[in-house]
Amino acid sequence: MANDDRGFSRRISVIGLGIIGGSVARHLVDAGWDVGGHDLSEKAKAEASSNGVTILNTPAALAAHSDLVLTSLPSAKAAVAVFDTLLEHATGPMIVAELSTLALEDKFALRDRVCGTQCAILDCPISGTGAQAASRDIAIYASGESAAIDRMEPAFDAISRKLIRMGEFGQGSKMKLVANLLVAIHNVASAEAMALGQAAGLEPNAIIEAVQAGAGNSRIFELRAPMMAERVYEPATMKLDVWDKDMQAIAAFAAELGSAVPLLDASLPLYDAATQRHPQSDTAAVFEALRALTNSDLGAGS
Repeated sequence: MANDDRGFSRRISVIGLGIIGGSVARHLVDAGWDVGGHDLSEKAKAEASSNGVTILNTPAALAAHSDLVLTSLPSAKAAVAVFDTLLEHATGPMIVAELSTLALEDKFALRDRVCGTQCAILDCPISGTGAQAASRDIAIYASGESAAIDRMEPAFDAISRKLIRMGEFGQGSKMKLVANLLVAIHNVASAEAMALGQAAGLEPNAIIEAVQAGAGNSRIFELRAPMMAERVYEPATMKLDVWDKDMQAIAAFAAELGSAVPLLDASLPLYDAATQRHPQSDTAAVFEALRALTNSDLGAGS
């Protein structure tokens, strides 16, 4: 395997090959990296393999493939299991960039877990939806040891449009929670605007065209309003049941700081209603909760 212009091996592992991790692995392969990957889902592994990823099915293989690892995982429990496996089987120094959106205390718990080992951990959450990850239109909020970020930078460049260095470990997750607060609110605002426009008799695609040309536009509106117009929420770029974890993390973070989040508070019942009916659908399905609320029945809708 060829080295980069600094003499470093272009070999890397990606653990978690779901909506985000699968795209990350594919972009790395396209950029010429030797990519190993692991996931519990046979479907995710099959798709990654078809994209040129070498599937790693044993703990020893995971640890041996590369000294660079990216993790994109659905929960803190999954992250702990992955880190314990890597630490148990590592044969030398390793850098793990944790891309998942987790509660801040969970990120620090992972850092404490690797303290005193040869593993360096970076807190590097991704800003962007699954659709944006697929087109390499994401930002990475990197925090942690500067030298480790430098070593990971060629891989970050292969999977994102921008790397933002946030400083000490944990600052990346803080920024991601702030950014996700805006995503949560913009998504509900987009649904509210689409529902109001349609209640007024405006044609959905005309609403989209007009909003995108004006001052009220947002990236979230551009991504989610077309799904709302069609009322089709699959394939999901962020599933509602996964998004619920992010919402709880934002709420807990704000509560700990004593920072008022009235718009987030107002959006939570809408997300809860949408998740109850459409847990595997894209978060754009919050539009269905708005439609039902318009009909004075938050539990209704189709």
